[in-house]
Amino acid sequence: MKNIVNDYYRKVFKNGLFEPCTAPAQFPFAGECWKANESIGHGYYWIYSGKHYNIKIHDFCFHEDSVVDMAVPECLSVTYYKSISGEELTPYKRLNNYVVKSFLGGYEPFKALIHKNIPIQSIGIEYEPAYYESYLKEQYKELYQSPQDAFKSIDESVDFPEMTMLLNQLATYRGEGISAELFYDAKAAEALSLVFEHHRKINQQKIITISKADKHLLDIVTAYIGDHYADDLSIEQLCKIACMGSTKLKKSFKAYLGSTISEYIQSTRIGQAEQLLAYTDLSIGQVAQAVGYSNAGRFADLFRKSNGVLPMEYRKISRG
Repeated sequence: MKNIVNDYYRKVFKNGLFEPCTAPAQFPFAGECWKANESIGHGYYWIYSGKHYNIKIHDFCFHEDSVVDMAVPECLSVTYYKSISGEELTPYKRLNNYVVKSFLGGYEPFKALIHKNIPIQSIGIEYEPAYYESYLKEQYKELYQSPQDAFKSIDESVDFPEMTMLLNQLATYRGEGISAELFYDAKAAEALSLVFEHHRKINQQKIITISKADKHLLDIVTAYIGDHYADDLSIEQLCKIACMGSTKLKKSFKAYLGSTISEYIQSTRIGQAEQLLAYTDLSIGQVAQAVGYSNAGRFADLFRKSNGVLPMEYRKISRG
């Protein structure tokens, strides 16, 4: 039986990106720790290998903007991101903080641009096929659900407090030996049950079917927002562009993009602000104005909610 840690991660690490080290005090006692090579960045990658699952903690950053292109083996993962800055490239979308995110390995490579000096801080569980196929089918038979569909349903959820709490418990646990094995086994099973319960609740909600023509119109709306994010965009204006009523546009946009229109506009603005803070000398007030906020104080509050730090702190960190 293949093991992702042995067959993938150790090979990647040994290519010079990370090197084995003793885990610092902020990491759990069990598991193994790898230190980022000083040529690429600094920080640590901790991993615990259970029976057909892995628990991973990231706490590192790159010295330069870096494209990560990973053809991860078949697996399913759920991760809570406390800090990250960058963009996924396939498909293109901004990477967000304070979200629970799923990933399906073995299908499409994960490709992203990670911004320099901003730490990647996350905690997640990665399940190998032997866990979610053979084990689940054997144990639950007629209650078995498609794991892939269940994990897809998460998609950067900001409303998954049960999972956030569970993953944070993994980060703070300090047991060893058999007690650690029992604890991690139980938490891996509990996290998977939370994923399936989350999927069940979503399936009970009314499903909105979006036609190909409406998807094309929504793509036009998102492109328009991308070009005019700094303007005072009204729902009436976007309805005219989409050729939809306000109710249909709001529901269709949420179902298609996974966020409300206002959330999407705010995310676009904050993403542009990150670039201006990192690569220009504009004042915070000028950056706020450039991305569409007339009130610098409100801009700072929204930026902190999104990134965990104030704009000036982000500028200092991004510039090292």
